[in-house]
Formats: sequence, C-alpha cells, structure tokens
Amino acid sequence: MAAVAPAMLSAPASAQELSEKATRTFMEYSWTLTPERFTKPNGETILIDKSKRDEVQVPLDVAREVIRAGRLSAHAQACGLAKEQGDNHNSLMRRHLDSKRWSPQQIVYINQLHLTVVMLLTGRIKLVEKGEGEGTDKEVVVAEEAQKNTQTCSAEQKEKVKEMIAAYVKSGPALASSDKPASGSAAATGSTTVVPKTTAE
Repeated sequence: MAAVAPAMLSAPASAQELSEKATRTFMEYSWTLTPERFTKPNGETILIDKSKRDEVQVPLDVAREVIRAGRLSAHAQACGLAKEQGDNHNSLMRRHLDSKRWSPQQIVYINQLHLTVVMLLTGRIKLVEKGEGEGTDKEVVVAEEAQKNTQTCSAEQKEKVKEMIAAYVKSGPALASSDKPASGSAAATGSTTVVPKTTAE
C-alpha cells in the first residue's frame, strides 16, 4: 500500500477506479485512526465504541466515494490549492450531513476516512510492518517531517485539479463562503496533523 499511494497521487484521480481490496484497505487504516471520542466545536462529544465497527463504518460504495474525494483533496494539497482542498472536503461532508443517512459516529468515520486518504497519499502517515513474512500486519504511524513525500504539481495538473474540484463542488449542495470544515477540525482536510485517537479538537 505504501508503494501504491504515490502512484495514485501521480495519476489523474478520474483515471482510476478503486478495487474492493484497495477500498477495504483504506477503510481498515482509517478505522485504526478513528478516535473513541470526538468533540465538536459546540462542545458536543461523540463517543465511538471501537468494538462495534460494523455500526460505525459505511457501506463499500460510500467509502469508495469518500476515498475519491480524499484523493482529490490530496491532489489539491500537492498543488498548493488550499481553498480548493477545503471546498472539496466541505462539499463531501455537506453531502453526507444533508443526506440524514448517517449517525454522528458514521459522520466522524467518513471524515476520518477522508483525512486518512489525504495523509497516506501525501506521506503524512506511513505504514510500518509488524513482524516478518507474508500476511504481515501493518501499523499506521506518523511520518517524520524529513520523510514526508515531496509531491510535484505542474501548471497543467494544477488547472486540472481546480476544474475537477469545481465540478465536484458544483454537483453538490451549495457551500456558504464562510463554511469551515464540516467536522469543525482544521485537521479535517489532512493539511495539518493526525487527529488524536482520543480527542479531536
């Protein structure tokens, strides 16, 4: 997976369709990083029972959509498009909030899945093998600053990413100009640090 991430980022997001295995892999890593307690800006706390994974995770097709959006956000981050990255994340979260389909715990998971994809693809977290041999477990750890991937973005790629995000945002609910990340966390777009496993500010 570590070798797949840079390749996924270097190709156009629309040119690749995630396999079920890749989708479930992203879901697994994001579940590892999903906090047990999430505090919203208004002070409301959402508790997540990590023993009830099936009740918190979302269906495969929804996860695939979230991962596609996360991949776009990663492209935007690599191209230095902070506003577009934020708009892309806000549009994703607004769609799922407005759908009224998901529990508060599932909304936290959707946000975490997006964040995990961005951080994996931009090298902010990496996978470390635990043990040796085939089928070895992998652990998600924060990458050291010096080891983060340095992504390049041509002017053509930058324009393409802008167009793709504009089309995605246009196809969803209208965003207010004052919109902040739907989760209320600056880390939600993956442009800062990993959300702690205990509390998200």
